[in-house]
Amino acid sequence: MDLAYLRAHPQHLPTFLTHQRIRETPVGGGHVCTASRLTLDDGASLFTKTWPPGGAPEHFFATEAAGLQWLRQARTVPVPDVIVALPEMLALEWIDPGEASPAAAERFGRELAGLHRRGAEAFGAGWPGFIGPLPQDNTPSGGPWGSWFAERRLLPYLKISADSGALSPADVAAVEEVIHRIQRYGGDEPPARIHGDLWPGNVLWGADGRAWLVDPAAHGGHRETDLAQLALFGGAPYLETIMRAYAEEWPLADGWRERVPVHQLHLLLVHTAAFGAAYRGAVTAAADAALGK
Repeated sequence: MDLAYLRAHPQHLPTFLTHQRIRETPVGGGHVCTASRLTLDDGASLFTKTWPPGGAPEHFFATEAAGLQWLRQARTVPVPDVIVALPEMLALEWIDPGEASPAAAERFGRELAGLHRRGAEAFGAGWPGFIGPLPQDNTPSGGPWGSWFAERRLLPYLKISADSGALSPADVAAVEEVIHRIQRYGGDEPPARIHGDLWPGNVLWGADGRAWLVDPAAHGGHRETDLAQLALFGGAPYLETIMRAYAEEWPLADGWRERVPVHQLHLLLVHTAAFGAAYRGAVTAAADAALGK
């Protein structure tokens, strides 16, 4: 099996894997899916993702494929090409990993601004949503951003986190206060074309000297959400360089620094909803910062 054959017959990939007709090498680092590198007969490599035994949720891989293709259509930040999208697996162009550098970070900042400028028809998307292992409501909305973000990006994961005990009643009350104040945090910009899950682990620094976007929860949203997520969990390499280059291409509205914790709450609540109380402190810190405490 070579790449041309696989593009023409993507449905055959699981059969070839089952019968060990393709060399498969495990790839570490996945939090939800099992990842592998496949080497085809023509020497081409692919990156594949499969769900653990039991099967992926309906539309899971189709959603990721749609998001990747939508981001790729912008022709700004590089995005791996989708080779195979089946209910049980996703296979993408293989990107040789490299090291982050100031030059790559500057280029990434400028290209990310270009991606966001391509915009979206509405908040949300035209395909079902997932973020990590959890569903995400992508029903298109005309906004305004604040009410959409509160209803579709904060409240669902706050409820899951509260029901599971990952957040205490006091924690929940703090986030609810942020939601109550949501209109004070700006957001009058039109929908941007965003990655939607842009924590630093979803930026792949390639051997080609560019930063690639992977594992998106792509949709129309607020561009500050992507930028705020880049600062989470230790922050992206050369984050100040990324932000400076971004601002030179498309300056952010006044007060964006104070809004960072509001935008971070979405992904942090996803973590308490999906992975439990280990992320409770990060949620409460973001809520307190958003409230000026």
